[in-house]
Amino acid sequence: MEVVPVFYAEHHDRDNLVLESHAVDIRNARDLPQSPSLEINGYTLAEHHSGVPDFADRDSAHEIYRPEIEELLLGLTGAEKVIVTNAVLRFSERAGKQRSFVNSDPARFVHVDYSRASFDAFARVHLGDVADADNWLGRRYVAYNVWRSITAPPQDVPLAICDARSTGDHDVTIGEAVIDAPGMPEVRFGSSLYHANPAHRWYWFPDMRPDEVLVFKAFDSDRSRVQGCPHSAFDNPDCPEWAVPRASVEIRAYAFF
Repeated sequence: MEVVPVFYAEHHDRDNLVLESHAVDIRNARDLPQSPSLEINGYTLAEHHSGVPDFADRDSAHEIYRPEIEELLLGLTGAEKVIVTNAVLRFSERAGKQRSFVNSDPARFVHVDYSRASFDAFARVHLGDVADADNWLGRRYVAYNVWRSITAPPQDVPLAICDARSTGDHDVTIGEAVIDAPGMPEVRFGSSLYHANPAHRWYWFPDMRPDEVLVFKAFDSDRSRVQGCPHSAFDNPDCPEWAVPRASVEIRAYAFF
């Protein structure tokens, strides 16, 4: 594109985004001889039971789920500090438009949530009024996504994840994501959009249970380490018609080491 691609959380009719469809093989990550890891592949599957009774109850979900994910990531990564954002609920199109939720559609193009610049900028934003913010920013920090299906398997629109080792900077065009919540000022930030590449290696975890989470990197401030995993929702051609439309909860976090 000759201009910066722009896409909106709510008003997709305002998107300026040229997309192409490419057929790719998506392999079953449960069948891999060695389980994928955050530091080798950029993603991992973890067992994790949540005590949230109803994710649609925003206040309850934020109060319970954010500390749960903080504890999970502290254990998974060995970080010294984890700062977690609010959760986002998403629903497959078969569930109908969920007007009471913002950014509730599945993402149908390959991306990483941040650009390198917005990743660094959000690191400072998340530290907020922390007195020693500059100290933490001078150390290693990583942005993670944590994705959970809150409907029982099978999922009609699961999440596909690309092994971070199979990607490169040349695959990326920087776009702009716009969170356009009704009645709120727009929030704009850089996002990484990916071109198709035969070198990419795609995986998914079939039949995810509500007590499992897919954890994956977005960016790592240590550029010598594996970076983030492109990802996208896709239609599961083997999902039966009787399956409940997929509902999922995604939450983002920064870990400081």
